[in-house]
Amino acid sequence: MLAVRKNRMGRVADAGGAAFGALLRQLRLDASLTIEAFAEASGVSVRGIGDLERGRRATPQRRTVAALADGLGLGEADRERLLAAARTGRAPGHRQAGLRAFPRGIDDFVGRTTELTRLTALAEQQAAGIPVVVAVSGPPGTGKTTLALQAAQELAERFPDGQLMLDLRGMDDDPPEAAELILRVLRTLGVADRDLAKAGPKGHPELYRQVLAEQRCLLVLDNARDEAQVRPLLPSAGTGMVVITSRRMLTGLESIHRVPIGELSPGDAAAFLTALVGPERAEADPTALAEVAQRCGHLPLALRVAGNWLATRTGWTVRRLADRLAQEDRRLDSLTAGDLHLSAAFELSYRQLTPAAARLFRLLSLVDGPDTSAAGAAQLTGQPLFDTEDTLEELVEAGLLSADQDRYRLHDLLRLYARGRLRAEDPDGEAEAARSALRRWLLETAVVAGRWYDPDHGAPPAGWQGVVDLSTAEHARTWLQAEGSNWLAALRAAATAGDHTTVVNVSEALHWFSDQWIFWGHWPEICRAAADSAQALGDPLLEAMHLNNLAWALLICESRHRESLDRSAEALEAARRARDLPQQGWAHSYTAWALSLLGDHIAAARHNREAAELFEAAGDLHGTLHAMSSAGETLLQAGRYEESIAQNTRTLAFLEQAGDRIEPHSAAFNRANIETTIGQAHIHLEDWPKAADHLRTAVTLCRASGHTGLESRALAHFGNALLAAGHRDQARDAFSQCLTLGKAANPEHIATARERLADLDTR
Repeated sequence: MLAVRKNRMGRVADAGGAAFGALLRQLRLDASLTIEAFAEASGVSVRGIGDLERGRRATPQRRTVAALADGLGLGEADRERLLAAARTGRAPGHRQAGLRAFPRGIDDFVGRTTELTRLTALAEQQAAGIPVVVAVSGPPGTGKTTLALQAAQELAERFPDGQLMLDLRGMDDDPPEAAELILRVLRTLGVADRDLAKAGPKGHPELYRQVLAEQRCLLVLDNARDEAQVRPLLPSAGTGMVVITSRRMLTGLESIHRVPIGELSPGDAAAFLTALVGPERAEADPTALAEVAQRCGHLPLALRVAGNWLATRTGWTVRRLADRLAQEDRRLDSLTAGDLHLSAAFELSYRQLTPAAARLFRLLSLVDGPDTSAAGAAQLTGQPLFDTEDTLEELVEAGLLSADQDRYRLHDLLRLYARGRLRAEDPDGEAEAARSALRRWLLETAVVAGRWYDPDHGAPPAGWQGVVDLSTAEHARTWLQAEGSNWLAALRAAATAGDHTTVVNVSEALHWFSDQWIFWGHWPEICRAAADSAQALGDPLLEAMHLNNLAWALLICESRHRESLDRSAEALEAARRARDLPQQGWAHSYTAWALSLLGDHIAAARHNREAAELFEAAGDLHGTLHAMSSAGETLLQAGRYEESIAQNTRTLAFLEQAGDRIEPHSAAFNRANIETTIGQAHIHLEDWPKAADHLRTAVTLCRASGHTGLESRALAHFGNALLAAGHRDQARDAFSQCLTLGKAANPEHIATARERLADLDTR
């Protein structure tokens, strides 16, 4: 549909247009012509002439004015008068129409500041003689049309010759042809019927380009199906701007700017809902309002449906709707208000997919985590990897899947829709087989990746074949962290199913890797599941191993020192039953660690000695290294700073002597940890230069090895040393760097850095 925008008083033409119309009418009457006769003589339609005379239609272009003058048989003087009136109507400040009326909802437009700023900047950057073309793309329901209309409203003054909108009906089974759309634009821009007839259908595209080249118009091509539909409508010259909206990314279009959009921010989503339901109801329960926004996936169409629902049901509280939307299996059905159906918007895109893409779309709803890789998607479908990548890109192009580097994500509401289609179209057995294949692959790959960090394993076996690159430890770390949510869900499923052997194998393979990602937040759960599975298997050695791992996780990840002591005591008992010296040593070592943090340094030292003796008797270099490092930490906690420095210096010497007999990642971890402990001891001794030197070394080591958790500790203490030495600016830098480390950092040290920065800002 093509429409013309009215001004605030409901009239289209301005004073210039009215003056032209009055002159045209006078000249026609002087020539004793009826409108019908004038239309026949000029080739301009009866309706077009009537609208021009009444000032209801924008002042026509020069060729139309010439046709009118010819039809009137004007002499040179009157012809010039008519042309001058037309030029006056098109003078700066004249605003030819754009959009007849913004769709309902434009007045409650919220957010999209970044996108509007980008569109405004593009309108200002237009190169001479070259139209600006922008593609606004995004999944169904993201508000692409609304954004385009808001931009047209805000940019109207920059396009005085008009703001036009064409609905390309790209989701229809039979969208309009380019020839039909071109003709609509030409008629709306006032091209005379005689000129249209003279050019003929084959000449309309050229006439279209000529007309747009002569005018500064903003043309919105809404709801485009694909590149082929859009290309004939793009002007090749002029000072205008074209904004295309499409669910597809329109990757094939060249020389255009792109503005992708997705869901709103949580704050904008809440503001949008508030505008719909009213501030009184929104402020009565802001928590429920946030839940509604979250369960709508912050998707504008879903938010509008939810807001309209509440607006028409004044007896409902926001909490009532939030609870209704909490039911995942009924959420999409609940997001219906009158003729607004969220599922219908998704259906339009889904039915245009190829069979392979539609199947993958359905199967992606089986992914437990927020996103997946092409390799993971291939496990679901059984397709070769490259074919899967092509199918994923089809879904991205269709706006049904978002991509960030090599990760693919379904929007939460699209996931629910895909799950519904899966139930309706795929046999239960096939879906479960696909889910099992994915989970099995995730756990098998997690074992291979995790063993990179295990002193007894390292690189994958020579004959190992996988669809992901695990050729280096860093690649393994990247995969484990990217797929963390997915393999964790697969491990939970294995535990629930009673697959105890798989649970303990996966947990054991990941034990040494856990030092690389200490504050992820899930190691206590993983270690507890493995301890339970080991107990179910009745193997005391496995039980000791996984109880020790659980003691570590409780101690380091959650600071539950006494519960950690209980688990290490159980581990010691199981290790004695298994007659395993290394696991007895680890039980004593974790006991010492917990006791030291609880302030019982004498008992901690005793357990450290026992651990060291057991590790030495077993020939366990990695255990010995840990016991030595732990002894230095215990001395630090006991306030025996010079002894702690001496002990840690001996440990560094042991590391150097052991050389490559210590697994590289374990060596790097311990070296960074020891340098930090030495730096802390020097802080207590108020030897600021030495403290700073060791802590600076620790930070460098942590960054080189990727130990974010340890780096946050080193940076926090480094900042303290610099601050105590009076180096405020350097201290501020250290604390600021600590805050940039994100979720992988130690929350305790992040809190310290934030407090120190706040203190620095107030002084």
